[in-house]
Amino acid sequence: MKIKIGDTVETIDDNIFGTVIKISENTITIEDVNGFEFEFNTNELMVVTSTSTLENAIYNSDIEAVKKEKETTKRKNTPTVKPKERHTPKFEVDLHIHHLTDSTKGMTNFDMLNLQLDTARRQLEFAIKKRIPKMVLIHGVGEGVLRQELETLLSRYNNVKFYDADYKTYSLGATEVRIFQNKEA
Repeated sequence: MKIKIGDTVETIDDNIFGTVIKISENTITIEDVNGFEFEFNTNELMVVTSTSTLENAIYNSDIEAVKKEKETTKRKNTPTVKPKERHTPKFEVDLHIHHLTDSTKGMTNFDMLNLQLDTARRQLEFAIKKRIPKMVLIHGVGEGVLRQELETLLSRYNNVKFYDADYKTYSLGATEVRIFQNKEA
């Protein structure tokens, strides 16, 4: 804070109060309550705020501006990923028939199974083309017909290994497929 003539100041190292009566370069002359004059350097003094100026600072300040100044920017919470979840496949293909078509009216079981297998084949080819290393085919538990057909389909690929997907996440209704990109299909 800049010191001006007429300000009430206090010394930093001593218990001397006074009013500024003269300022010349780095030297400030103050007069204490007893009428004595003292000379100090600028860095040895500090301005004393009276209660009236303190009240003015409180009541005449913009409260919203002070609130904005005090608000801290909150860090964005990045979700923590557990080590086991870090390697789980992100590419899931749900082969339940109600996800693949709006209506099964007029479709035989054979038609529905072919639709599911064609979808699985297309998604697998897509994963191989896009170099996606892992995928999960969700087939459901049921009687196991779709699962057996998927195993037959997947065994035709040289660069693919498959096994049951994570039990906690999918129960027995999914197969995880690992695609090796360096082998020829």
